[in-house]
Amino acid sequence: MAIRKQYRSMQGKIVDLEKLAAKNELVPAVGNISVNARGDELGPGGRIVRKREDIVAEYYEKNKNFTPIENRAQKPVEVPVPTHINETDPTPAPQHVDLPTTVITKTAKKEDTKE
Repeated sequence: MAIRKQYRSMQGKIVDLEKLAAKNELVPAVGNISVNARGDELGPGGRIVRKREDIVAEYYEKNKNFTPIENRAQKPVEVPVPTHINETDPTPAPQHVDLPTTVITKTAKKEDTKE
């Protein structure tokens, strides 16, 4: 069972956003695109012309280079396994370099500075 996100308003009322979104998914969305809150394309009178699933399927049919996110995890990932340390990284290991240390001393006091 999924955990529902509930928020408390400033007036102390509990607002369930998932329930609110599910209740209003067929209501036309606000904006200059004729879609409802789900993403279905709307025609005259607010009728559904194309469902969101059909729009997404058409997009992936036109763009063969993209795979849906749900199918990406199913493809095996090939990772090369190095047999020797120098085979994958030809650069030598970094050498330890001693950097000079500087000492910061307080030279001026608040009373000594003139602005």
